[in-house]
Amino acid sequence: MAEIAVSFLLEKLTTFLQNEVGLLQGIPEDLEYIKDELQSLKAVLRVADSVGESNQELKVWVQQVREIAYDTEDTLDEYKLDVVNDHRHGLDAFLHQVCCFTKNLKAQHRIASKINGIKSRISNLSARRPNFDNNGTSEQGPSSIATVNPWIDRRGDALLLDRVDLVGIDNSKEQLVQWLVEGNSGRKVVSVVGMGGSGKTTLAKQVYDNTKVKKHFAVHVWITISHPLKIEELLRNMVRQLFDSIRKPVPQGVDDMDSFLLKMIIKGFLQQRRYLIVLDDVWHMNEWEMLDHALANNGRGSCVLLTTRNSEVASTSCIESEDKIFNLEPLSPDESWTLFCKKCFQKNSCPAELERHSRRILDKCEGLPLAIVAISGVLATKRHTVAEWETVYRSLGAEIEDNSRLINFKEVLLLSFNDLPYHLKSCFLYLSLFPGNHLIENMRLIRLWIAEGFVEAKEGKTQEEVAEDYLNELLNRSMIQIAGMTNDGRVKACRIHDLLREIIISNARDQNFVAVAKEQNATWPEKVRRLAIHNALANAQQNMNASHLRSLFVFDTGDPLSSSPTDTLIPNSCRLLKVLDLRAAPIENFPEEISNLRLLRYLSLRDTKITTIPSSIRKLQDLETLDLKHSQVSELPVEILKLRKLHHLLVYRYEFTSYSRFHSKYGFQALSGIGALQSLQKLCFMDVNHDNAIIIELGKLVQLRRLGITNMRKEDGKILCSSIEKLINLHALSIVSSVKEEVIDLQCLSSPPQLLQRLYLYGRLEKLPEWIPCLESLAVIYLKWSRLPNDSLESLQNLPNLVHLELLQAVEGDTLRFKAGGFKELKLLGIDKFEGLRCIQVEEGAMPCLEKLSIQRCKLLERVPLGIQHLTNLKVLEFFDMPEELIMTLGPDANIPEVYYTYWRNGEWEVYSLEGSAENGRSISTESLQSRFK
Repeated sequence: MAEIAVSFLLEKLTTFLQNEVGLLQGIPEDLEYIKDELQSLKAVLRVADSVGESNQELKVWVQQVREIAYDTEDTLDEYKLDVVNDHRHGLDAFLHQVCCFTKNLKAQHRIASKINGIKSRISNLSARRPNFDNNGTSEQGPSSIATVNPWIDRRGDALLLDRVDLVGIDNSKEQLVQWLVEGNSGRKVVSVVGMGGSGKTTLAKQVYDNTKVKKHFAVHVWITISHPLKIEELLRNMVRQLFDSIRKPVPQGVDDMDSFLLKMIIKGFLQQRRYLIVLDDVWHMNEWEMLDHALANNGRGSCVLLTTRNSEVASTSCIESEDKIFNLEPLSPDESWTLFCKKCFQKNSCPAELERHSRRILDKCEGLPLAIVAISGVLATKRHTVAEWETVYRSLGAEIEDNSRLINFKEVLLLSFNDLPYHLKSCFLYLSLFPGNHLIENMRLIRLWIAEGFVEAKEGKTQEEVAEDYLNELLNRSMIQIAGMTNDGRVKACRIHDLLREIIISNARDQNFVAVAKEQNATWPEKVRRLAIHNALANAQQNMNASHLRSLFVFDTGDPLSSSPTDTLIPNSCRLLKVLDLRAAPIENFPEEISNLRLLRYLSLRDTKITTIPSSIRKLQDLETLDLKHSQVSELPVEILKLRKLHHLLVYRYEFTSYSRFHSKYGFQALSGIGALQSLQKLCFMDVNHDNAIIIELGKLVQLRRLGITNMRKEDGKILCSSIEKLINLHALSIVSSVKEEVIDLQCLSSPPQLLQRLYLYGRLEKLPEWIPCLESLAVIYLKWSRLPNDSLESLQNLPNLVHLELLQAVEGDTLRFKAGGFKELKLLGIDKFEGLRCIQVEEGAMPCLEKLSIQRCKLLERVPLGIQHLTNLKVLEFFDMPEELIMTLGPDANIPEVYYTYWRNGEWEVYSLEGSAENGRSISTESLQSRFK
């Protein structure tokens, strides 16, 4: 996988040679030579990677290529640091230019010497490159590079499992059988989707062998897709199976036919028969597309059953109304335990003294059948003692790496990784930085990938949009899992399967891509490039060599401030650092060392106690993300305006209380001249402080996707509207007035941003702005303390994409009416503190998709909403601080699965369910309620 480092460097070399002028004679030529040699080595690296790493000589050669790529990257970055580009003016300008010339000349001589050394090294390596034939076999003989890959593809073993060995598939099998044998006469495609090892093939084989299925279809064929796909071989195999199934000879000349003729034979054969064809393990859309037209739609109720790790393949193949997608879920805890005991204890029960340790190990498997079978098989060979099993739990990563019984499990999970393009391999390996069970916020990940240089530029897209495509592709390939969604359907957080994480930690460490320190006195490679410190700052190795370090993360530190000086966090030698993430680190002052990290692109001091940012931050000219969310910073130095590459400026904090308070969001004092930061995409939250000049400046930030401002007055409205009209890329807008009673005047906005998806208005509105109902992209609207006239919401009911509407003191009047046909896509509705409200009416046909309704502090409301029985998709109904008598007016015909009523008492929430069982009388903290009911 040295290809990752080489490919990354080649892009960087191309950019460097295009942008750097005035290099000493010979440097560009040497760099071009290095670039050409690495380009030619890429193909060799790819073959070497597929051959395997069991041959030590090959492994060392690949490692040396990777080190050359890393050293070249370091040299380019050191040159950028050492070259002086400071152009001064004034009386000393001439002397300063002479000084700069001398320094730059020295820097160029240093880079010339290093590049020359690298050129020599790569020349020697190229002379020793292994040669492979067309089959990937070394041509240098068995004594050199030839190797035997110890792993044999055993995916077919799933076809040989006995019924008695299977757990938890009965319901899934019955559903799939029903889909296959029922329905109309058109061809149906059923796709089974899941990550590697989830049991797709096993389930499909049980369906394929089902008696009802066998009787229903005249022809049955099972095709396992090979990788890489050899289409003509696959089609010949299919022809043979089809003719064998009816006991007829295969047509003559099949071995010499091209793919077109083979498809014609297959289509002609299938045209007259009701068939079931299983395509097992389809990875890519083009594999399906190459077979699709050969599988005749013959009007006889034929079916194609497809298994895949890629949800995009499933959605592409299942485009007709009768087509179905089956997402294979992990085994339940009970099913997992049954399978574990069956494999580990030979169908006996687990000894009592081992149960707690068994369940801890089983939790790591997360319901993945292959993982459960593999791990339980290893444990079955161990001594059944607590000490032995505790050792396995603590060293599971090493066990996966070294235990021969787990080779197949490891390789099955790595199949998907090996199939990734190199840029996605970098992005995926990067996830090994995060602790186990850590929910990774997608925007954090996207900004980090960009800062690391993993995200390529594409015409017509921002890097953030390209990175989001990367994230979606990893999700589609079942490499990562969705861990949280926003109310409007965006991915909010993701995670990685625990055991897959253990595997990539090992790979990332072997490549010197990432090192993780989570034990006392942990050590890491001498040239470590990315370091994550977990659990304790004491894990930071004293006097470590950090001269090659590119990224530094600190997670879950529990150390007191007194024992954690910042010099243990940021070694003086790490001047090449591009990413510094000190989220929640126990620091109160801005570490002075940060200002000297001139290559820094990403800086997070979120959730720290830092109060001020020094003027020396001006040195960080490459900074793209500055994350100060939930720190104590409320003012930024004017020097921040020199950071012209800044994309994301997050300086705000919330105070969570029992209920929404007007003054609960704190941003930073506006800076005169903020319009200079024209690369900004996110700016939150800025206190405009009654300054019209600053509001005008906002109109210059035309790249903004997210804008949050506070302290708005009515008289600022016209100027603000003028600025907002220029922000054509805006996706989210949040405006907070100076005080609760202050009017937000947005009536003059004649051309609102058409891409606006989320709108948050906190303050009085004399009338609902006429442009809001015209924004068809709006998905989320918050109106708080608006006090609009009673009929104002009617104009919102036809918004085609509105899924979340949150209202706090938003409308005056005693009746709130939702009319038939209105709010057709709304899924979440919150109604809070409507002080005069006595009645809520829901007409039949209103809000047909509503899933969650929350009613809070409406003290005069006399009964549950009239017509609530019409909300047939309602899953959750919540009441906060509402009279119990009102709650009891909910009739049985409402048929709502979950009903909660909650009270703020004695500084905490008390949550009850209507049945008075599971959550009756349970008290929970404000933070957990905030998380649950946000």
